[in-house]
Amino acid sequence: MDWTGCDLVERVEGRCSGRPTVSGTRIFPDTIVGDYDLGSPLEEIQENYPTLSLDTIKRLIEFAHARRQSAA
Repeated sequence: MDWTGCDLVERVEGRCSGRPTVSGTRIFPDTIVGDYDLGSPLEEIQENYPTLSLDTIKRLIEFAHARRQSAA
């Protein structure tokens, strides 16, 4: 997934091998979206990643799904 343009995601050289992470964390946004796509409820995802707000989780999912639709 190309996270370029998502203000919630950053790439920091030396952190997590330079993979995209949710800004200020070591959480991979692909993991959040993957959990949702596999059927995890938003509240469960938030319980698993308590440092992320529900709004942030929703915005990550919306960005990823919009990006997929525009690529199709």
